[in-house]
Amino acid sequence: MVCKEYKVLNIVEGGCGTILLGAAALPLAKIESTLNKHAAEGWQVIFQVIESKRFLLFWTRESLIVTLGK
Repeated sequence: MVCKEYKVLNIVEGGCGTILLGAAALPLAKIESTLNKHAAEGWQVIFQVIESKRFLLFWTRESLIVTLGK
């Protein structure tokens, strides 16, 4: 698939759950609504990866990086 435009989205899990519980889930409702909004505009998912980064010295926080193309 050859695309003429690309867009990169970064969707991050909540910080409060990470601090209070030590871990939190990625916000599925936010991911679903964001992808549906972009799909309605003609974007398709090309690639996705889950990244884990340090958060406030002691915790790690996951984020979903999605590459869209059209």
